[in-house]
Amino acid sequence: MNRGFYIILAAQFFSALADNALLFAAIALLHEVHAPEWHTPILQAAFVVSYIVLAPFVGAFADSLPKGRVMFISNSIKLFGCIAMLVGVNPLLAYAVAGLGAAAYSPAKYGILTEYLPSDKLVLANSWIEGLTVAAIVLGAVVGGILIGPNISGQMLQWWDVPIIETGIDSAPELAISIITVIYLIAALFNLYIPRVPIEHKPLSRNPGFLVGEFAHCFKLLWKDPLGQVSLSVTTLFWGAGATLRLIVLAWAVTVLHYDMGEAAKLTAWVAIGIAIGSVLAAKYVKLEHSVKVLPVGIAMGLMVLAMIPVTSTPLAIALLIIIGAMGGYLLVPMNALLQHRGHLLMGAGRSIAVQNFNENISIFAMLALFALMQKLELSIYTITLVFGLLLAGIMTVLYKKHSHDQDRGQM
Repeated sequence: MNRGFYIILAAQFFSALADNALLFAAIALLHEVHAPEWHTPILQAAFVVSYIVLAPFVGAFADSLPKGRVMFISNSIKLFGCIAMLVGVNPLLAYAVAGLGAAAYSPAKYGILTEYLPSDKLVLANSWIEGLTVAAIVLGAVVGGILIGPNISGQMLQWWDVPIIETGIDSAPELAISIITVIYLIAALFNLYIPRVPIEHKPLSRNPGFLVGEFAHCFKLLWKDPLGQVSLSVTTLFWGAGATLRLIVLAWAVTVLHYDMGEAAKLTAWVAIGIAIGSVLAAKYVKLEHSVKVLPVGIAMGLMVLAMIPVTSTPLAIALLIIIGAMGGYLLVPMNALLQHRGHLLMGAGRSIAVQNFNENISIFAMLALFALMQKLELSIYTITLVFGLLLAGIMTVLYKKHSHDQDRGQM
């Protein structure tokens, strides 16, 4: 791998690190202004709505310009969202602006690899990208937790207090967002040095109607394919469940383990570590042609979430979160590989990723809306965890039975 590839990796790492730390800082900011508890899932839903609304267009935007330039523009939008939070814009609205940048960034970060590297390097390159993304999720939770925690933030606020100059940064969430802004600036700086490569696949048309129609065709094509359908269903459910689980763990840690928000944020990192472990095991033991055999793991994962309810010990909680994450990683990697394989055969990788992102973020939006509704109804975290675990296990059971039925009928 040459120098240009490592610049791409650095840009992706710092951008993903800032994305994950920003969530916890924005949640802390909501708590600071005494927003209702149900605003927390709405906050994350505001971030993903751009992925849904802009799905037919972001791929065409990424293909119309050099990918490094697209990534720079996208990071600048995220940066603007951070600044908006600092100057007092409603956190829900400001975080939605950051989500707009993230939606535009997503197709560019994967597309640059296929344009810049030879095909025999793509598997290695994707493993680097995914590994650094997991590292950014873990480190983002840790950094976010440290910055919004009372111990470190109290000392740093004293250092930040410059004589004569009024910075307006007076609280831990504001300090955290300021530092995250610097991380986005670092990512944008790396974006400027990403090698320029020829634009290979310019959109056939920039007409919004054409783009929506083409996207709708790809959407139907992937859902009608039996293997595409099962893999898309599982990955869609997984990302919706994963986004909701992160907020459930936060609320559960505060209520049951009596953590402050900073400690609770760091606890979520154990799920990401578990996902990394499960991903490695899946890559070693599951072959592409046997991908659907991992579906029962999804059922077990939903039931394992129920085991969170009686836990009151931190070591036991950490072990449980690692196991849940490992099950998720073991399920996700084969399903992702199968989906990419079917998407490549049916329509091309880029458009299939756009369809996948669209479905996954609808799932995230729907599950976060359900979580917000349960919080607004003031249901206990135990009841919410019970509903979530049963829902996950139930849907996975339906998918497993449907796939088995299709196999029996000879459709696969």
